[in-house]
Amino acid sequence: MRLIFMGTPDFAVPALAALIDAGHDVVCVYSQPPRPAGRGHKEQPSPVQVFAQECGIDVRYPVSLKTPDAQADFAALNADVAVVAAYGLILPKAVLDAPSLGCINIHASLLPRWRGAAPIQRAILAGDTETGVTIMQMDEGLDTGAMLTSAKISIGEKTTASDLHDALAALGGELIVQLLSGDLPLPVPQPVDGSTYAPKLDRAEGRIDWSESAELLDLKIRALNPWPGVWCEREGARLRVLSATPVSGTGEPGKVIEAPLTVACGDGALRLDRVQRAGKSAMAVDEYVRGNPVPAGTVLQ
Repeated sequence: MRLIFMGTPDFAVPALAALIDAGHDVVCVYSQPPRPAGRGHKEQPSPVQVFAQECGIDVRYPVSLKTPDAQADFAALNADVAVVAAYGLILPKAVLDAPSLGCINIHASLLPRWRGAAPIQRAILAGDTETGVTIMQMDEGLDTGAMLTSAKISIGEKTTASDLHDALAALGGELIVQLLSGDLPLPVPQPVDGSTYAPKLDRAEGRIDWSESAELLDLKIRALNPWPGVWCEREGARLRVLSATPVSGTGEPGKVIEAPLTVACGDGALRLDRVQRAGKSAMAVDEYVRGNPVPAGTVLQ
């Protein structure tokens, strides 16, 4: 097929690679404009832009697709279909209608559950035991289009957002190639019941509230790493928690009740396994407490 691909972050790269490997003619890639990043705040191209340019594919990164010129440029590509994966811009109706087979989206959840910007993290935060990828025919709503195909994947007790991201990205690539290997199936409207929204992550969500249960804090640690990260404070300095294990235990929430670093929660306790001090490398808790003793009774803010 003659394709336009529209995506921005790492999640979208496996799908683009799979489409190229399957022999489709990717005539153009759309991505978010380069953004300032790093200490020097130099503009950095998106992962999709970098990969596409390495493959010799033309990349466009308009700030908006709402202008007549942008829409005319898109339509002039005469694509059979546009494949969209975490692109990040609203597609106006003129863009949705331009390819002969429309625009189809690779979404990282089992729709209608977790429509929105952060479906991977919200699935873990909610304690879901499974999620997946849905490929849908796009409409003007927010992830409301009719479904073309889907596949499930389990969420284990130790699954992190990073684990799930990589697995779903690979699954999305497999599904889109399967879907485009023949005639598109008839779209199936999303169920009315079971719709949930996955709002964008906020930095404030990463601050630990020790009055919450150990199970909930474990979900947050697995869901919110690497970004925005989960953290508490010790002696006024931020201590990031990278992994932990819920265990039995009681005490004042936030108080260290057992060596090397088991902390009482509102319900149960949390054994911190891997942490990171501000400006330092990540380390196992045994290594951390050797240089930064944390005696029982210490309270972490």
